[in-house]
Amino acid sequence: MTITFHLNGEEVVLKDLDPAATLLDFLREERGLTGTKEGCNEGDCGACTVMVSDKAGSKPLNSCILFLPQLNGKSIRTVEGASDADGTLHPVQEAMISHHGSQCGFCTPGFVMSMVTAHKNGASDHDVQLAGNLCRCTGYAPIIRAAEAAATAPVPQWIASDPLPATEAAAAPADMLPHSAEALAALYLANPEARLVAGATDLGLWVTKGLRELGQMIFLDGCEDLKQIEINDSEIRFGAMVDMNRVRDTLTPLHPSYGEMIRRFASQQVRAAATIGGNIANGSPIGDNPPALIALGAQLHLRQGDNRRTIAIEDFFIDYGKQDRRPGEFVEAVSLPRQPDRLRVYKLSKRFDQDISAVLGAFNITVEDGQVTVARIAFGGLAGTPKRAAHLEAALIGQNWSAATIAAAAPALDRDFTPLSDMRASAEYRLETARSMLSRYFNDLSAASGVSQSVLEVQL
Repeated sequence: MTITFHLNGEEVVLKDLDPAATLLDFLREERGLTGTKEGCNEGDCGACTVMVSDKAGSKPLNSCILFLPQLNGKSIRTVEGASDADGTLHPVQEAMISHHGSQCGFCTPGFVMSMVTAHKNGASDHDVQLAGNLCRCTGYAPIIRAAEAAATAPVPQWIASDPLPATEAAAAPADMLPHSAEALAALYLANPEARLVAGATDLGLWVTKGLRELGQMIFLDGCEDLKQIEINDSEIRFGAMVDMNRVRDTLTPLHPSYGEMIRRFASQQVRAAATIGGNIANGSPIGDNPPALIALGAQLHLRQGDNRRTIAIEDFFIDYGKQDRRPGEFVEAVSLPRQPDRLRVYKLSKRFDQDISAVLGAFNITVEDGQVTVARIAFGGLAGTPKRAAHLEAALIGQNWSAATIAAAAPALDRDFTPLSDMRASAEYRLETARSMLSRYFNDLSAASGVSQSVLEVQL
């Protein structure tokens, strides 16, 4: 396998590389660019953040869980490349100095690169942009002040015009780098035991933490046709390689509660890499995305060679670690019907940002003439798979939409789920909070309550 990318403005060509080698290790061990730090080595702390650009734009990404083949045809800037070749500092770097945004300095390069990327993209929601960068020293206030101070400065020319590798060099197909869904379908059918690599936000940890050998790997980033979003009057269709930031941007105007959950469930760096198809195919029982998609009635589009099939997304999850996916079959797209916004998604976790959920509840209930006519309710964290609450739904349908109905229906959750106790929560706590989420949903949708259910607001 041969790949080509630009690193701080210079072309790099790598031949016969280890496909499981990470960008962080390459930067530090092969290029001596030690400004990029190894902190958690699992994509949580942001110390290894770099800016990765392609024709679609620039993203901050965690280099510790970024495999080198994912960079084919892209441009990477590390903290050493944030300044100009003549030593002129980026406005973000100047602001970090003048506002005392660094103390011990370990986290600073990652903060700088997240801020450089946000600055290039014109993003000023600094708390969101920096949620994936951890600092033990500053208390964040001087870092935020630095971001605010740099926000109005023009983007430096060396950042604004960062070149990409020559099209011919970057686009040459490789055995494990398909450039279309068609090529992927043929390749995966011929190599059904290969690992599909989308964003690698989970698979990367198999290497950095599990020290596992991944065997043959197929990298999907070159499949541009899997990155398309199609919207019409009846449905929204996401290609499997659409990243979670784009999913959030698309769904927030339509289902704000869903968009807010996506903001919380991972950092900017992780959302920029993670894909909707990979998130589903991973099959995690505590994945936050599938319950919301189940509640919206999403369909999963699967492909095996030239054969395609469509299933309800809840039918994809069979048991813990087992999905309805045949050898050589992959997730091609996810579609969900356009509908009035009745969806609410409630995430319960110990940290507000970037934490694994103890319970994730998604509620989508239709009420007509005071009665419940349709109910789609799904949870993560209560079973070995994301799962619909069938008994709870049945207890609600046909009943008056009232607090009494909610109270009478809530015990049905005990028939739907038998959760486990673990380090995040006990079984009893999980069920109790799931019942509380149902009450919260009723209050959210009941205009008579007049009470905001935001966990970020305190009312006396």
